[in-house]
Amino acid sequence: MKILLGKYLKKIKLKTAMKRLFMAINLPENIKNELAENINEISDLFPEGMGREVATWVRKDNLHITLLFIGDTRDEDIPAVLELVNEVAKKHSPFEIQLERICYGPDKKIPPRLIWLELAENKQLSAMTNELKERAGERGLLRKFEDRPFSPHITLARIKEWQWRKIEPEERPDIDRDISLSFKVESIDLMESVLKRGGAEYTVLKSESLNGKIVIGN
Repeated sequence: MKILLGKYLKKIKLKTAMKRLFMAINLPENIKNELAENINEISDLFPEGMGREVATWVRKDNLHITLLFIGDTRDEDIPAVLELVNEVAKKHSPFEIQLERICYGPDKKIPPRLIWLELAENKQLSAMTNELKERAGERGLLRKFEDRPFSPHITLARIKEWQWRKIEPEERPDIDRDISLSFKVESIDLMESVLKRGGAEYTVLKSESLNGKIVIGN
């Protein structure tokens, strides 16, 4: 009995020692404000006030661009993750990002999983993200290595499939709006995600400035 209890307590200890990490670009406040206005307008497109029921909308302060999801990470592995972010940030110079279009996503997924904001193609963003992914994979820092192309976006809402199916097809809004916003990316942020009843809560563990010399034309 004592042995079983000891194993159980050890398992709990290991679980609580993990942090759910990801690497991201956080948005300037003016961009967050613009997107929050768009979120309110889009939620009102759904019939009979169902906008807040059919999807979980991302809070303004949580809007970001995910570069790489690391997943549950032991405390002793966090320094290696921090070192990785620092190495990549030192190589790349600041660059401009263009936000292009709000639509359902991913493409051809029915029912859609998300309402997201697509970014214009950006070679420097792709190169930096691919480097983070390759180095993290080589060092065994990823809980799950996904060999799929990087699809840069900002998630605005996560659609609840059962609520979506309650809406008649002809009443489902056609969400497709052009956006003309841009901002300068000057850092990579290592983030912790804590799942709570009211939704995920994000904390910046470390922000590394881009101060390298790599410049790749778009």
